[in-house]
Amino acid sequence: MDRGTSRGDDEVGGVPRVPVQRGGGPGMMPLAVVVIDVDGLVTHWSSGARRLFGRSREEAVGCRAVDLMPVSGALGGADWEGGERGPGLDASRGGAAPCPTAGRARMADGQDDAPVEVLWWAYPLVGPGPERLLVLAADASGPAEAERAAVGGERERFSPGFALHTEFPGADRLAGRLPDILPNMGPARAGRIVAQILELGYPVLEISRHERVPVTPDWGMPRYRERQARQEAARRAAAAGAGGGGGGAREGLHAPGVPYATEAPYASEAPYAAEDLDLEYAAVRERLEFLNEVSGRIGSSLDLARTIREVTSAAVPRFADFAGTHLRAQVLAGEGFPDGPPDVTTIWHRVWVEHNDEPGRWDDTVPVGESIAFPEHTPFFQCMVTGEPVLIPYIDDALGDRISGEFEKRDLRPLINGRSLLIVPLKARDVVLGFMVLMRRAGRERFHDMDRTTGAELAARAGLVLDNSRMYTYQENVAETLQDSMLPQVTPRMAGCDTATRYLPGTRLGRVGGDWFDCVKLSGSRTALVVGDVMGHGLNAAAMMGQLRTAVQTMAALDLPPAQLLRSLDDLAQRLGEHYLATCLYAVYDPIRSELLISNAGHIPPVLVRAQDGRSELLDLPTGAPIGVGGVPFETARIRVAPGDRLVLCTDGLVEVRGQDIGAGLAALCESAAHPAASMDEACDTIIRALNTRGGRKDDVALLMARLNGIPAADVAQWRLALEPSEVGRARRLVRERLLGWGLPEAVETAELLVSEVVTNAIRHAHTHHVVLRLVRTDALLWEVFDDDHELPTLLSAGRDDETGRGLRVVGALAREWGSSRSADGKTVWFEQSLPRPGRAVCAGANIA
Repeated sequence: MDRGTSRGDDEVGGVPRVPVQRGGGPGMMPLAVVVIDVDGLVTHWSSGARRLFGRSREEAVGCRAVDLMPVSGALGGADWEGGERGPGLDASRGGAAPCPTAGRARMADGQDDAPVEVLWWAYPLVGPGPERLLVLAADASGPAEAERAAVGGERERFSPGFALHTEFPGADRLAGRLPDILPNMGPARAGRIVAQILELGYPVLEISRHERVPVTPDWGMPRYRERQARQEAARRAAAAGAGGGGGGAREGLHAPGVPYATEAPYASEAPYAAEDLDLEYAAVRERLEFLNEVSGRIGSSLDLARTIREVTSAAVPRFADFAGTHLRAQVLAGEGFPDGPPDVTTIWHRVWVEHNDEPGRWDDTVPVGESIAFPEHTPFFQCMVTGEPVLIPYIDDALGDRISGEFEKRDLRPLINGRSLLIVPLKARDVVLGFMVLMRRAGRERFHDMDRTTGAELAARAGLVLDNSRMYTYQENVAETLQDSMLPQVTPRMAGCDTATRYLPGTRLGRVGGDWFDCVKLSGSRTALVVGDVMGHGLNAAAMMGQLRTAVQTMAALDLPPAQLLRSLDDLAQRLGEHYLATCLYAVYDPIRSELLISNAGHIPPVLVRAQDGRSELLDLPTGAPIGVGGVPFETARIRVAPGDRLVLCTDGLVEVRGQDIGAGLAALCESAAHPAASMDEACDTIIRALNTRGGRKDDVALLMARLNGIPAADVAQWRLALEPSEVGRARRLVRERLLGWGLPEAVETAELLVSEVVTNAIRHAHTHHVVLRLVRTDALLWEVFDDDHELPTLLSAGRDDETGRGLRVVGALAREWGSSRSADGKTVWFEQSLPRPGRAVCAGANIA
């Protein structure tokens, strides 16, 4: 049949054909597919079965298989002559053969009575459905010729080709292929059959280079134990014949540039025996139990380090004597999915090592935590590049020397020579995240093909768990970075007050939430204290919080009164969207006047702890509606405070517990805030310990505490200056006198220059009122100049001949920081001047009142 034939030539009734080599050209033959239920009745009959057995689907479905299939043997079917020894199809259907079985039968052709050889494969099925046997059958002459062509090197001359493999296809690919093979079978039934095929480790038949269906070669599962015994005897005979040279060329030798290979698939030579099947069934069952046990042990946590320890420890000692796990650097660092395949420059981290050798034997040569790039001509490199397991049943001295020689300053020979080696990749979405090195010591059964498959399955399950942990770690890092970038780094000392903060992520959704706090420096040595809580959780709440916090900072810098600021924030939230809802508490502390101006937008009230008697109280404030509701006025409360009083602001996650009244939480907050503490940080910790230990808290928590120290009158100086140019000289004299009086002669020269520039601008732009110059001494010198002009100053580019435009550049160059703000009566331009370092000489006798 020509390669260019139509679909109808390549398929029979939609059933793929098994390709064979006939007459020098590629030909096709149908594959019969039959499903039999527990009562021996046919439930599925493919078009290939119709062509092979001569019965239509309508005639076959619902009838007894023994009446339709000559291969049914002892069930009493049509004419047939027994083939090779092995269990009959009736044994498979009846459950006497617990593993897949196969056979060969001869039947008479219905047309010319010529005998026809038939190969059949039977798969016992278990589960809730009625199906109990999946049968594949084909003309025996086709596969025989195809196999001979493949053995003779002709397989590459035609594609697709027929070949037997002991590899295990992916469940998704096989499940997607079965509906094509069984066109009348739904995806649920096909998926269940595929799951059993994969779980029991059945071999597969390659229909094409890319598609495979299940097949059992020869008689049942390969007899690995028998093969190992036979191979061991062959090794000993070869060693005796070679004068005791140890392992043959097949095991020990490896040429540079040639991939490390596994042992060839085993084809049974001995007749079928029931005891062999029992042994192989026990071996498969043992491996399934091992994989089931491992699956239960790994993945108990999403912590990446713990997951790696669980995966590595699960292999020792039941499966291997040594296990070491290596991860790519990006995976371990939680930087997301690795880009591109690994190469010789890829850095791997040895995350964990488990072994049952004497303690410390591996520590020096393969230490945990080491970062290493693996050489190219090593089995480790082959595994990580190809993404396939690498099996070396025995590492003799020559091979061990060659592998060890690829590593600089590292002698692996005492650790690997004489051992059996299996390296399996840890993959997710076809990307190698890491690999496991497994070894067995001399004297233990060497790794073989079934171990290779078991190790690959172990790595596949571990890779899935590892990828889940990796994604969780990555998301945690992203969330933590996002949250930390949105929370301010509050300066612990502001003008006239000390602050301390705490943030606790919610236990429900990681480190991302909508709670925030802030401290904003205002003109006049004032400080804005803010705490807010966006309704909701997760990234959306965090993004909303970032927008609202930025808006509060911007409006606070404009020196808006508290009620007006909340009003503007409410308008902004409504413009951003209907889902923007948040509570917010905004307080402005004036340390010179010793008062608080506070406005509330639906937030829980703050606690004020009086320094005089240590009494704490919830401040009674107009509540207001949350931000985003709209149409509700906000009010401002004025609270008198004394030096040393402490103001505590927090979000409801600290005081609210499901099933309890929030009043109990507020009472506990007042009680814990009143406890004396040696420092602000200790006071915050006391509150957290008292309230956060209560069960049921799942929300995030923001806590802001401010100790209102005030500024003594002796540290404040204020002067009124007329709108006359001569007042600039008077301002310089007043500044000099005050700084000398405070014992700060080193600050005089810079202060005179800066004050001259700012006062000159104020006098030039003021209208009807005087200019006010104020000096406040804290940990720096704060200078403020007030005038009644509302236009804020801006930096200008002054040319060589310009007489103006350089004042603010001088201020920006010499002052620690500077700024301006607008108020209802005008504007304030301020700058800070660093205090001189202590220990310098002070002018004597300069104490001017």
